[in-house]
Amino acid sequence: MAQLTSKELAAIEDQLGAEQILIKKATLYAQTSTDPQLKTKCEQIAAKHQNHFNRLMNTLN
Repeated sequence: MAQLTSKELAAIEDQLGAEQILIKKATLYAQTSTDPQLKTKCEQIAAKHQNHFNRLMNTLN
């Protein structure tokens, strides 16, 4: 794999931060939801963003 430029690394770091925020928000919404369908959807959203986060981290490793 080619070396990433500093600009590319900065963009990945920014996206990692955004994914972490989305994971935290969706997880919080799932924990506080009383609607089972909404809770499930929020859990799915959190899992999707966790997957994005993990894939970005793998890009850096």
